[in-house]
Amino acid sequence: MSYSPRSLVVEYNIRFLRGFTILFLSCIAIRLNLCLSSIPSSLKSLPLGGHLKFDEHSLRSVARDFGNRYQYHPMAVLHPESVSDIAATIKHIWQRGPSSHLTVAARGHGHSLQGQAQAHGGVVINMESLKVPEMQVHVGNSPPYVDVSGGELWINILHETLRYGLAPRSWTDYLHLTVGGTLSNAGVSGQAFKHGPQISNVQQLEIVTGELVNCSKEHNGELFHSVLGGLGQFGIITRARIILEPAPTMVKWIRVLYSDFTAFTRDQERLISSEQTFDYIEGFVIINRTGLLNNWRSSFNPQDPVQASHFKSDGRTLFCLEMAKYFNVEEIDAANQEVEEHLSRLSYIPSTLFSTEVTYVDFLDRVHVSEVKLRSKGLWDIPHPWLNLLIPKSQIHNFAEVVFGKILTETSNGPVLIYPVNKSKWDNRTSVVIPEEDIFYLVAFLTSAVPSSNGTDGLEYILSQNKRILEFCETSQLGVKQYLPHYTTQQEWRAHFGPQWETFLQRKSVYDPLAILAPGQRIFQKAITFS
Repeated sequence: MSYSPRSLVVEYNIRFLRGFTILFLSCIAIRLNLCLSSIPSSLKSLPLGGHLKFDEHSLRSVARDFGNRYQYHPMAVLHPESVSDIAATIKHIWQRGPSSHLTVAARGHGHSLQGQAQAHGGVVINMESLKVPEMQVHVGNSPPYVDVSGGELWINILHETLRYGLAPRSWTDYLHLTVGGTLSNAGVSGQAFKHGPQISNVQQLEIVTGELVNCSKEHNGELFHSVLGGLGQFGIITRARIILEPAPTMVKWIRVLYSDFTAFTRDQERLISSEQTFDYIEGFVIINRTGLLNNWRSSFNPQDPVQASHFKSDGRTLFCLEMAKYFNVEEIDAANQEVEEHLSRLSYIPSTLFSTEVTYVDFLDRVHVSEVKLRSKGLWDIPHPWLNLLIPKSQIHNFAEVVFGKILTETSNGPVLIYPVNKSKWDNRTSVVIPEEDIFYLVAFLTSAVPSSNGTDGLEYILSQNKRILEFCETSQLGVKQYLPHYTTQQEWRAHFGPQWETFLQRKSVYDPLAILAPGQRIFQKAITFS
């Protein structure tokens, strides 16, 4: 068979390009393999008081989180003995420059939802290993405060501060989370209308960027506000000074139901307009729940047992207003009188008033009781495709009409929280993104997915439902912002931050220009260069 000169040239060019491509890719692979093989030994040589782990079990244990949907294995796990271990590790990675693929993520109690505390091929810092400096409560100051490690759990802070008759002012619903984790987001619960989120109740921080920095509103204020709500992008919180207040001993815990959404939101907004009503205000949505009040009887007492027994929740969409009044035992009569006075102004369904009295600790740690039950049934370590939204007050009725009326048509496999907060209690200098209006609502779809289910309680169905909710918010231009946000492209992150994006970008260029920190947020990607 003969070939024309032209066809020979074409064939030669094809073979040359193919060979060159294979050679080029092989060189890159060899270079990457050399980098990968050399990094563990360089890390192992670091002078640390704690230790690094490289074994498969250790890597696997930090490659998953509460969301149970993403698994990215790091190269190493740091168990720091002191803050200097964290600083030394970050400084080492920083000095390797852009030629290294290494990144760093701080991991608290592993309650991220979508791999935010993971570092694929990088170093994950186990913040719970950081036990120094020890917690110190300062009672002689106004206001009193506690200095705590960034890896300390809020439940431990509660128990320690109560020894002095004190406690933090602002909480999350679940206390088995680390200080650094919640302050990197915001930290929101039913006290936020009164005291703001947890990031509004911090006086001072110790941060590791590439060096150790102490900061407050007055000193290194730009870093202080950057890190609060900063999604781990600007530094690792290793110590925080938390404001305290006198702690009560008891809580009057109340639930009432509404069938009318307008009355429900009107009462919620009226209650948060004054700090003299309740100490905690939340709410949740109930869709087609059978025997609802009977279930409440195990923990709450109906004011009118006869009327309550005739109430039917089947097939209805109802809205529960949940309130709490703090008091000390000797103040019980005054507390009851105040509660009755506030309740008399509300428009709930009379037969649905339920209440109970519990200790302050039991109230704050209430979600842990559910955790223990779910763990015993093997239903804790399952996918949690949660969706948390911040919705402007002016759009909450439009949102509810479509989402609660048309998208959520089945009983949710997990609570759907809804309650308003006051923007005035949030500091706009922090990195957290919230709606523009003076009052906005937190709506949280805290759904659990049943493994292997193809029904309405399965992962795919719930994710599809979340997508429909987000698409509705976007097409209707409701001005909604995600809390605990998750996006996969920088364009989406730009839209999330809106006018705050340039400030966020500038802060990143100052405090973490190599994009080493918190890669699991997927906001910035470390650019690797080969010298």
